[in-house]
Amino acid sequence: MTRVSSPAGGTMRPCNSLICLGILTMNRLPLLLTCGITFLCADIVTAGNWPAWRGADGRGISPDTNLPVKFGPDTNVTWKTTLPGSANSTPIIWNDRVFLTGPRDGGKIRSLICFDRNTGRELWHHDISFPDQETAHNDNPFCSGSPTTDGRLVYASFGSAGIVACDFEGKVAWHRKLERLAHVFGPATTPVLYKDLLITHRGPGEPTHIVALDKKTGRTRWDTVETGKNHQLWGSWSTPVFYRVGNRDEFALSMPGELKGYDAMTGKPLWSCKGLGPSNYPDTAVGDGVLLGVSGFRKSMMAVRMGGRGDITATHRLWHVEQTPQRIGSGVVHDGHLYIANDPGLAECINVATGKTVWKHRLGGRLWGSMLMAGNRLYVANTQGQVFVLAASTTFKQIARNDMGEHIKAAPAASDGQLFVRTYKHLYCLGKRKSEPTP
Repeated sequence: MTRVSSPAGGTMRPCNSLICLGILTMNRLPLLLTCGITFLCADIVTAGNWPAWRGADGRGISPDTNLPVKFGPDTNVTWKTTLPGSANSTPIIWNDRVFLTGPRDGGKIRSLICFDRNTGRELWHHDISFPDQETAHNDNPFCSGSPTTDGRLVYASFGSAGIVACDFEGKVAWHRKLERLAHVFGPATTPVLYKDLLITHRGPGEPTHIVALDKKTGRTRWDTVETGKNHQLWGSWSTPVFYRVGNRDEFALSMPGELKGYDAMTGKPLWSCKGLGPSNYPDTAVGDGVLLGVSGFRKSMMAVRMGGRGDITATHRLWHVEQTPQRIGSGVVHDGHLYIANDPGLAECINVATGKTVWKHRLGGRLWGSMLMAGNRLYVANTQGQVFVLAASTTFKQIARNDMGEHIKAAPAASDGQLFVRTYKHLYCLGKRKSEPTP
């Protein structure tokens, strides 16, 4: 079911004009066009930005080839800054600004924080108070969703506290208080930008819906309702991932029991493929015309060919694996292979065409982190604070193991030769910046 309404309840027609996001970064236009991400415009191109959770296209791949390999709490550190509270969200970077979400006062205050990229000094923070009771989990604190920016405004979703947009000086452009969310494990969704829309998967639990807001005003453009249950074995924490098939832009979500595809402009459900487990944490992986849905709780994963409509289980599902290790973090697809981390401490390389494991190697600890690929290297962290550097190869090779000495659940972010690592206590900027600071 799709509701299209304004905040006051009046009907609004979806806008068909192409409005530039301004988030095409890192000199990636040829690559993004090859991948089909043609909805990003090239008139605002800034090298080295990391504008969203898992990068500009949401796939966890950076064009940087010289990120630091050896680092630690006192090694190769450009700066580190103390954070006000523990959370799982990842920093984003735009020019000389770093943005991060975090809780204060045990989550009764949710903050969007802006740091100076060159020094780590906090420039401003915007707080949203939410003193009411809201469920969460020790492994999933409040403010686990990452911010997003188009270079003009920065956006953050704070669960029941709503969605806020601020300019780069911290002035609030708009704040929408939407329906309250309720799930025993709490929310962890991140807003994503598409043309002039800010799209957020608000769930899991009751209610669960995908809402698109006008990125300039916060007005509702469409609202697609999904089934939600406040149950520990039911829900999706997946963030929408966009892809292009034919002449249409779509996004995919790994939902309870199925992988689903939606029209990017209207939110209309286009297709579904059965076969996932009831609880899904990783984002859908994209590559080679294939979508990879990955479940949590040791349930299934599967590959789905793009381009279907309706129930495509019998026609487009390429392969299906009934049981897998517990998976929390999202993987990356490179040269026909999915690289993903498993909670029991195992890194794994899987053939996209067949679903067969090429290699699986125990790194140690609990691997909750999502994979970051930069050049021919993979970066992934375990909760014990070790950041592993692996070769993005069909032959396993561990290049480095770096011990930050602090609890980590956030994925690392890459920008202009530097690595940004968020622990439960600090935000680290590692390595040297390639370009000069913005004047």
